[in-house]
Amino acid sequence: MSLYENLLGRSHSKCELCSETKNLSLYEIPPVNKVDENTALIVCQTCLGQIEDPATIDTNHWRCLNDSMWSEFQAVQVMAYRMLSQLRTETWALDLLEQLYLDDSILDWAKAGIPEKAEIDSTKPTLDSNGTKLAEGDSVTLIKDLDVKGAGFTAKRGTLVRNIKLTNNPDHIEGKVEGIQIVLISKFLKKV
Repeated sequence: MSLYENLLGRSHSKCELCSETKNLSLYEIPPVNKVDENTALIVCQTCLGQIEDPATIDTNHWRCLNDSMWSEFQAVQVMAYRMLSQLRTETWALDLLEQLYLDDSILDWAKAGIPEKAEIDSTKPTLDSNGTKLAEGDSVTLIKDLDVKGAGFTAKRGTLVRNIKLTNNPDHIEGKVEGIQIVLISKFLKKV
């Protein structure tokens, strides 16, 4: 049986991202060394077109990730992470991204397909709660207790977050809290 047929069986002949049943094709998630069931998925033409040309993204179409991001398959998890990262200026997408937990190796693979600093919005700086400009690699502390959705813990006031990363949304940063990479809202942070 071919890889395409195996993936069709796995997906029940549906797009693994949006569940569309027509115009399905195999998509190999770059970068990969070996194409197999862990590095490829079945997608419809609508999803494929928007994955390959981010300028055509229809944000409402990707609300389907609310369901598909919980897939047990790594390839689906990686594509959900990549698409939610591109949509992180949408509140709903950011909420989903905060809930999505990936093992470190899968997260590294997912991030490898996202353009680096080219997507950071430089028109508005990222500011902490005191109006101090934040930069890549800064350390910050939390100024209030924050519930971490999907991780089952509360990040306590005063928690130090080192080596932050800026996002394409100037109101958010990425950092590790209790060993988990999460997105934090900059107005709840203070630069150290």
